[in-house]
Amino acid sequence: MTSSVTVRELVDTLRLDVHNGEEHLDRLITTSDVSRPGLELTGYFNYYPQERVQLFGKTETSFSERMTSEERLIVMRRMCQPNTPAFILSRDLVPPKELVQATTEAGIPLILSRLTTTRLSSNVTNFLEGKLAERISMHGVLIDVYGLGVLITGDSGVGKSETALELIQRGHRLVADDRVEIHQQDEQTVVGESPDILRHLIEIRGIGIIDVMNLFGAGAVRSSKTIQVIVNLETWTKEKKFDRLGGGEEITRIFDVDVPKISIPVKTGRNLAIIIEVAAMNFRAKSMGYDATKTFEKNLEILIEKNSQDK
Repeated sequence: MTSSVTVRELVDTLRLDVHNGEEHLDRLITTSDVSRPGLELTGYFNYYPQERVQLFGKTETSFSERMTSEERLIVMRRMCQPNTPAFILSRDLVPPKELVQATTEAGIPLILSRLTTTRLSSNVTNFLEGKLAERISMHGVLIDVYGLGVLITGDSGVGKSETALELIQRGHRLVADDRVEIHQQDEQTVVGESPDILRHLIEIRGIGIIDVMNLFGAGAVRSSKTIQVIVNLETWTKEKKFDRLGGGEEITRIFDVDVPKISIPVKTGRNLAIIIEVAAMNFRAKSMGYDATKTFEKNLEILIEKNSQDK
């Protein structure tokens, strides 16, 4: 779990403009909550969330214009606390000179954005939630297959990375190899990404480390992806029974999200990359209401009924 993120990361990721305080962009943000300090502009500071990013929109700046310059400076200085990470203004608004003075005195960055206040607040919150969310690390390979986030799992040496490499050659995109860092984005979504040290890299036994981006181009990688299905590769044995009709659905719980799981037997002669492609397409078809298993069962019922009538 990342306990903090710098204001510089926020600025660079969301492409914000720094009005003043560029030398203080290493200040830390420790919460994903964003504050719109309306009550504070009236002088009410009993519950001022000073550790949050302070967001000024049209409402806040319009209200501040009704105050005298002296009143504005007093309030702005009270807002600039030691653990206040940054102030952001939306809509390309011109910052009050008193806010510029107060942030300069306190060494707090003042940042500008062209976005509407609602859109900016959403972008900032989503970025901070993604960075500050609790994380777990899972052993596996995350691939974007036809736009579907497929997490390939299985015992070490079963062929996960080799299968991923063939999928990349077939035009799909690598997100993470070996270790996948996962965080929950909302009640129904978990997102996986690669640790920084392994980004764009894949390990193939006998060859070593491969830089996928350099070999296959920028179109062969992506930084993160929602995990929508897990494909577990299992070594085939006579004793192990695998689902043949697709009727039995397995579930793996990651944080508070149930992720569907498909178990695929690994056996000499099976092209796992093609099987995973088909599994991804079949999963998407099911999510759209087309289930081949139900079609088979319906056809079987018709055949049984027909045979019964012929007797």
